[in-house]
Amino acid sequence: MRLSSSPSDGLLGGLSGVPDVDAELGDPALLRAMLDVEAALAQAAADAGVLPAPAAAAIVAQCHAERYDPAALGRAADAAGNPVVPLVRELTAAVPEHARPWVHVGATSQDILDTALVLVAVRASGPLLRHLDAAVDAAARLADAHRNTVLVARTLGQQAAPTTFGLKAAGWLIGLVEARHRLRQAGAAQPAQLGGAVGTLAAFGPTGPEVAERFAAHLGLPASPLPWHTRRQPRLDLAAALGGLLAAAGKVALDVGLLAQTEIGEVAEGGTGRGDSSAMPHKRNPVDSILIGAAARRGPGLVATLFAAAVQEHERAAGAWHAEWEPLLDLLHLAGGAAARCARMLAGLQVRPERMRENLDATGGLVLAEAVAARLAPAVGRGTAHDLVTRAVAEPSFRAALLADPEIRAHLSEAEIDEALDPYRWLGSAGRFVDRALASVRGAGG
Repeated sequence: MRLSSSPSDGLLGGLSGVPDVDAELGDPALLRAMLDVEAALAQAAADAGVLPAPAAAAIVAQCHAERYDPAALGRAADAAGNPVVPLVRELTAAVPEHARPWVHVGATSQDILDTALVLVAVRASGPLLRHLDAAVDAAARLADAHRNTVLVARTLGQQAAPTTFGLKAAGWLIGLVEARHRLRQAGAAQPAQLGGAVGTLAAFGPTGPEVAERFAAHLGLPASPLPWHTRRQPRLDLAAALGGLLAAAGKVALDVGLLAQTEIGEVAEGGTGRGDSSAMPHKRNPVDSILIGAAARRGPGLVATLFAAAVQEHERAAGAWHAEWEPLLDLLHLAGGAAARCARMLAGLQVRPERMRENLDATGGLVLAEAVAARLAPAVGRGTAHDLVTRAVAEPSFRAALLADPEIRAHLSEAEIDEALDPYRWLGSAGRFVDRALASVRGAGG
């Protein structure tokens, strides 16, 4: 378990997380969630008539995190393999004698820790989604403002054909919107866990299902049809959504970093004093792009750990369940930091349309070769048109070669060639796709 109060504490944690999300992930937050679960258990059992109401009230009164030392509980956890056992011991000692037999009644350690981690994830998702909303809004503003800003599209690392920066930003936007949708869905579907020792809730007799439903209601979580001790799909859905968010933010960061390269220079990250080099005074490194990319590269391994741990034996796993705890918290930590940095990066992004046009024109119109071939194709056929334009591409001046080729000039006038070499005439449905992306944001309610 984490020994620091927040994953952002220390020399490195602040480079991958963000304080408001990390405040819901540290040891105090997890301890608070575990105690909230113990309190809900006592209240639900009392509601169902299994536990005396005065005992439930006494237990709830002691379920306050400031009464317990998370570091001491962490040290004591080694003996039992989880921190719930020492917490229950301390909680039992803290309540009046009449309530002690009822502490942790009917539950097993996994019930408490599984549900506590659900609470932690739900609570951390609040600020995480706010950062993601801000990133979505910033991407939408870029897409709208630059719907007609031409730049060269690049495929397989090479200049390809014209597109618009608005369409590139629209692609970022859709990725972030889809990631937000998946995370909202996964977060809303995270259920409470209550199954007792082997998933039968035998300690509650015939009232077991009622206790489980009341337990979930007290925590504001969905109730599961039956315990999910070794059926880990809810956790996998959350892990996949967090991994998808890291991938979506990582895509944005990778593009920004490449566009910000000195030789490209089409965008730059904003922010006074950010990106300084310790050795080279002239450099301004794309820091947010770099840190988001680092988080995105860590995500797949964490997601893989959770998926690998999901194949669990019989009614309770030996080790696989334990393997989930820290990777899940790490995913939430990384996703929060990536979302916050993506929002900041996009909101402050410096876009350079003049440099975009300069780079598009750098090859003397070669990026419009497809457009010229398309103009020729109706007259000579697609294959012949491709061959004729390929021949012109090999010459020092593409436009001059087109004008000098009698086979091309037999079908295209100088004005028609110049029209084909106008990038604004070869943008296809870029504007309509930008409109669709912006409409999807409005339709998603963000």
